[in-house]
Formats: sequence, C-alpha cells, structure tokens
Amino acid sequence: MVSKITDKILPMVSEWQSRPLDRVYPVVFLDAIHFKVRKDNRIINKAAYSVLGINMAGQKEILGIWIGEHESASFWLGVCNDLKNRGVEDILIACKDGLSGFSEAISTVFPQTEIQLCIIHQIRNSLKYVSYKQQKELMVDLKKIYQALTINEAELAFTKFKEKWANRYPIIVRSWENNWIELTAYFKYPYEIRRLIYTTNAIEGYHRQLRKVTKTKTAYPTNESLIKIIYLATAEASKKWTMPIRDWKNCISQFAIYFEDRLQSELAI
Repeated sequence: MVSKITDKILPMVSEWQSRPLDRVYPVVFLDAIHFKVRKDNRIINKAAYSVLGINMAGQKEILGIWIGEHESASFWLGVCNDLKNRGVEDILIACKDGLSGFSEAISTVFPQTEIQLCIIHQIRNSLKYVSYKQQKELMVDLKKIYQALTINEAELAFTKFKEKWANRYPIIVRSWENNWIELTAYFKYPYEIRRLIYTTNAIEGYHRQLRKVTKTKTAYPTNESLIKIIYLATAEASKKWTMPIRDWKNCISQFAIYFEDRLQSELAI
C-alpha cells in the first residue's frame, strides 16, 4: 500500500527532473552522495550525483539528480547535455570535487565554463598520505598556497612547498601539479567570489540534509525508491532557500564586469 501511494510521486519526480531551467547560472556545484541499493538479489553502492545552481537572483536551486554506479566522461556528458536540453546555455563557474571525467564533459558542452576544484577536498586527499606527526607542519605550508592573496604569491609558496616536501610526499606534490589550473581558478576573483567557489560547501550542506532523512534506511529496494526519497527531501530543503546567498549583490556586480558579454541579456533592465 505504501508503495502504491508513493508511486504517485514518480510522475512528479519526472516532471521536476525535466523542468525548464534558466539560460545562465553564474555558479554550479557538483558532488555525489552514496547509497546502498538492491540489484539482482545483492546490495551494491550507487551514487546520487547532484547539481546545485546559484541562479541570477543568488538563490540556490537543485538543477537535477542522476543515479549511477560509475562516473565517467560519457556519464557527465549525458548530465551536461541534459542541462543544455532543458535550457541552460551558459555556466560561468563550475565547482567540483575530483569527479572523474567531468572536466572533459563540461568543456565539450559548455566550453567557456571555468572549473574550480574544491580546495578542501584536495587538502583532505593530501593529508591521507601524511604521517600524523607531520600533518600540522605540512598544513602550515599548504595554507600559504591556498590563502595567498595573488596567484603569483601562491605559485611562489607552491615552489617552496615542493622544495621542502617533494622527496617525502611526491604523490601530494604531483596531485597539486596535475590539478593546479583547476585548483587556482579562484585567484582571479575578489574575496566575495573566492569564498563562494573555493569549496563545494554549498552542495555538501544539501547532502547533509539528505542524510538526515535517509540515515535510518540501510538499503533501498530499487533506484525508483531512492529517487523518490531524495526528491521529497530536496523539496523540503528547498523551502528554506528563499533568500540570496551571502554577499550576492557584490558577487553579481563582479560577475557583471568579468563576464559582461555573457550576461548582457540577463542584466538588461
């Protein structure tokens, strides 16, 4: 009976997932949250990949949720094309964790979009390789990089970091080198925008709200049952997103200058 009642939600989910979206989103955040789902009489891990957009009014909006087992460039290409088919023509900045294949996909569908890799995730991943006794010292040196005032200052700090730590932790140095462009995209912007985009905190907060609703369920019988509960939890969380994010007026004023040609029609009075 419960299943029959909740099945009435599925058309609402489908309508929500295919609804038209805005033409431009100044910032989008991407991340995944993992659940256990039954498949062929066994339980497997599946991820709900979420895209949270900040619209021109500065309000948060979940643009969509996609359930999948394995992320890849082809998976993310499908997500990006879905957004485009629903009306999104431009994304100024996309903030992500280390999502496999995403950078290639978004550069194909939205070639002008800048990508910012989450600094906090990069730091967490780096500390996995560091002995407990040296974590504090290494963090002091990392802070000189990501808290630098300019990109030149950050590059100088990273050079010193490499000289000091490359022999002991070559994996960390290599990771920062390989991801340097996406890790440092935020340096070209003022403080208000830097604070907004250097971490995927916005979408992680949304995922924490999902966990409050889903934490009592150990496994979901189907993808449909999972998407139903996520949809209901999202609808509830969205009720609180009525105000623009902090310092949005300053942020949009800066975006209007940095991306003047791409925002002209959106900012026209």
